[in-house]
Amino acid sequence: MTLDWMAWTWPTALFFIAIAATLITMTVLEIRCPTVARVGVLGLKTTRGDRLFISLLGSAFIHLAWLGLVGSPLWVASIISLVYAACVFRWA
Repeated sequence: MTLDWMAWTWPTALFFIAIAATLITMTVLEIRCPTVARVGVLGLKTTRGDRLFISLLGSAFIHLAWLGLVGSPLWVASIISLVYAACVFRWA
């Protein structure tokens, strides 16, 4: 299967597959065990979906800042983003 029709690369396709898998997983989790809003360190009442959105948005900014300040390789920014997302899910 080629991805030439949209000029996608395999890393781009894997990124969107991972996002889709995350959304499907979050939907299944919400159906099986509904989330309870909790107040984190910022004083905001957030649900599991809110924390996912905050971590995805923050990860995008981390990657953009990394590209602007450092350039490549992006795997370091990805590791920073994973740590950031873990912190958001734990404490936000």
